[in-house]
Amino acid sequence: MVTRVRYARAMNQAAAPSLAAQVRTAVLWRSGSQVFTQIVSWCATLIVIRLLAPQDYGLFAMAQVMLTLLNTMNGWGLASALIREAEVSEQRLRQTLGMLILLNSGLALVQFLSAPLVALWFEQPLVADLVRVQALAFLAIPWCALPHAVLSRRMDFRRPAQVRLAAALAGAVTALTGALTGWGVWTLVAAPLMMLLTEAVGMTWAARAPIRPSFRFAGAGHILGFGGVMTMTQLFWFVQSQADVVIAGRVLDPHTLGVYSTGLFLAQLLAAKFVPPINEVAYAAYARQQGEGVEASAPTALLATIRLVMLVALPAYAGLAVVAPVLVPVLLGDKWNGIVPLLPILCAAMAMMTLQILFAPATNARGVPGIALRVAMLGSVVMPAAFLIGSAFGVDGFAWGWVGGMAVLTAATVRLSAPALGLRLGALAHALTPPLVAALAMAGLVALLLALLPASLPPLLALIAVVPAGIALYGGVLHLIAPGRLAEALHFVRHRGEGEPTPKPTPAKSA
Repeated sequence: MVTRVRYARAMNQAAAPSLAAQVRTAVLWRSGSQVFTQIVSWCATLIVIRLLAPQDYGLFAMAQVMLTLLNTMNGWGLASALIREAEVSEQRLRQTLGMLILLNSGLALVQFLSAPLVALWFEQPLVADLVRVQALAFLAIPWCALPHAVLSRRMDFRRPAQVRLAAALAGAVTALTGALTGWGVWTLVAAPLMMLLTEAVGMTWAARAPIRPSFRFAGAGHILGFGGVMTMTQLFWFVQSQADVVIAGRVLDPHTLGVYSTGLFLAQLLAAKFVPPINEVAYAAYARQQGEGVEASAPTALLATIRLVMLVALPAYAGLAVVAPVLVPVLLGDKWNGIVPLLPILCAAMAMMTLQILFAPATNARGVPGIALRVAMLGSVVMPAAFLIGSAFGVDGFAWGWVGGMAVLTAATVRLSAPALGLRLGALAHALTPPLVAALAMAGLVALLLALLPASLPPLLALIAVVPAGIALYGGVLHLIAPGRLAEALHFVRHRGEGEPTPKPTPAKSA
């Protein structure tokens, strides 16, 4: 009992200097570290892409479908439920760890046994071996998920940032070793496994989380309930986000599928790599507000997140779309030029997706995870239908399927979430309009500048010429139409609070 109370006091947080200061520090650590982590990963990725063949990426995309499906049930929702708890004892943490171990061991077994069926579906025998080896990933997930929840409760994103950077370095070394020594497609399997193993060891050490699980689950039913809803949401998210590969794997050859999946990877970089860290911080902050009874600030906090994210996301997508003809040859090489016509289409879809995924942390923290579940259920119908229709038009049809499907889902998300959060549509439009107008103006001017450059100019020099011009144009237009936006972003970065907040212990309830 004494141990549980002592641990609960260490876990439970009182008011730090201010929630705003905690959020600023957390965002800067989480998103800033993500930038450095992605720089490390991308340096390795760009070398690997040049060394491997498109068909390697096609085979990997096929194998990844099964891992992504089962990952939706890996129990991160169970760990996330702890973040909303007012108080957490050591026994509750041990129970959660026990749930995660049982669940992920079962998922690893399912993945291993289903490998021949996955290979049969895609008619690629090598996929079976890839799927079997990827099953090892589930054995590390409990030791990532629980420490993540422990540190998120403390609003401590500094130590996870350091661990993820170490994991990125381990993955980069593995990827380069594999690509340079002829591992082929196995390079794409080994590097993520090494990253996950490094993260599991580092996160468990950083959080000082319990390593002795408990398999007696009395009193943990509410965690199962909340985690179950979030797991169902992720399951439906899998259907909507992976339906294109499932369908395309049957109608496209491995080379074309590799081109499509790599183009999608480029377009999704911001939404998949940089927005989730911000959402992690946002969810913890929204949950803290909810726990403190500050419900009236929910729409204000969400709008602030939208303004900050879309200020960067919209020009990034517009710029990526317009410079694709010179960017792809420089980054990936001429053998990937098939990506060029796909990027502008996919960037339009990902701009909508970036906005859409910002709502779920707010509604989940508000205690209504059913909204995100309903949107995901809708997506599991809309997106496969869009891809089925698009499949008749080849690889371009899959890209346009993303645009049509995300337009429907974004509208549905706003429609369902706004009443629960007290969000006015006019306020949302006001948050989005200035960066959207500035990004479109920048894209038009950069396209004109590219057209005026000599056709004989090497792509690298063209890129060097237009990227700084685009940044300056975007900043100039935004300053003309909404000068307060840049000032708001600078204010957020500068006023980050006085160091790391030191939590005060609070008494724990006896269990």
